[in-house]
Amino acid sequence: MNPMLEIFSQGEEIVTGQTVDTNAAWLSQQAINLGFTVTRHTAVGDKLEDLVALLKEIARRADCCICTGGLGPTIDDLTAEAVAQAFALPLVFDEMAFAQIQQFFIQRQRVMPALNRKQALLPLGALRLDNEWGTAPGFALQYGGCWLVFLPGVPSEMKPMFLEKILPLLPIRFALNPNPLVCIKTFGIGESDIQQRIDSIKIPASVQLGFRASLMDVQTKLLFPSGFPKPERTTLIDSIVGLLGDAVFSIEHQGEASNDLPGVVDHLMGKGQHTLAVLETASQGLLASLCIGADWLLESGFGQPLERIGQKMGITIDKGNLYETAKQLAVALQKTSQAEFTLVQLYAGGNNAFNDKKQSITVYNVLLAKGGYQQTTHIIAGTIKRKQNQAALLSLDMLRRYLQFGQVGGEIGLKT
Repeated sequence: MNPMLEIFSQGEEIVTGQTVDTNAAWLSQQAINLGFTVTRHTAVGDKLEDLVALLKEIARRADCCICTGGLGPTIDDLTAEAVAQAFALPLVFDEMAFAQIQQFFIQRQRVMPALNRKQALLPLGALRLDNEWGTAPGFALQYGGCWLVFLPGVPSEMKPMFLEKILPLLPIRFALNPNPLVCIKTFGIGESDIQQRIDSIKIPASVQLGFRASLMDVQTKLLFPSGFPKPERTTLIDSIVGLLGDAVFSIEHQGEASNDLPGVVDHLMGKGQHTLAVLETASQGLLASLCIGADWLLESGFGQPLERIGQKMGITIDKGNLYETAKQLAVALQKTSQAEFTLVQLYAGGNNAFNDKKQSITVYNVLLAKGGYQQTTHIIAGTIKRKQNQAALLSLDMLRRYLQFGQVGGEIGLKT
């Protein structure tokens, strides 16, 4: 059984919602990748009695605890004092910690406030964790069956301290067998559709299946026990991917770099040494911004109304046949940009429908590539921001499907 780890975030700003606790999410991912079972995230404000009570609880039930925050010099920084009370460990002045705090101010040619002396008070017997990125040293100690680690709450200090000071110690202190996590990323189908498509697959009871949906993708996650046979794991993943088809844009294994839809498109465009020109309407520049920094994007433009676009490009706009209009625009854009691929995105519904969250718009995409056309239709509803986001991503996904599979299946009708 994997050791149980809890994450404890301290600070009134976290409890009241003034600060989003990104530390806990980041630490959870690190811990899971190592082979811990993360059982709880807990946040407590700046109340000493609450901190003391929670530390005692965690020490009784967890194998490891990582606490962030409360190591600063002010009166609301109470972590060290809470540890001293919870575990009957007096605070001891650490000369080395104090020297490092002083050096921090000397290097910046600033006078150290007297309050910073407080940060050198550490619980008796604790392992000092030097902070090379700020003034607050961290510390770690064993109490009963729990190893507790205390780090600053500032992410730019917490993350490097964890990676350099704590990460090397964890495999020494704990028997860690990571549970392989595989994430299948899709775009264009929802969670319920995915569930329905893969219902025919018998997933072993020991494998945990989960979903996570966002504007950028839907992630199908498979958490395997550490001893699960690799050939069976591969077969299961292949079966699911086969049923999800070209909606899959990335398969990520634990420890690998994560990739999003724009990142996959960037990789495919660079690998094939392709170039692209874009004309977008509904996404209003967002499509091009998703490709920011890409040297393969030779030209991008957006605008309304359609008549003005047609006049600029020398095309007669036929609102009754937006596909034909988009094809003509794609040809004209290819001539002016000299790009290998041109992608034109038009929409029907008008400005009123675009701004009204109760109305939908119909987005028409045409991709001109290698002398042929690929086209898709999407009905998009919701707020103006959602329509913009979905229009950009659906257009980009059309390009991705062509790059990965050579076609997008002809005309596709989807309601999103």
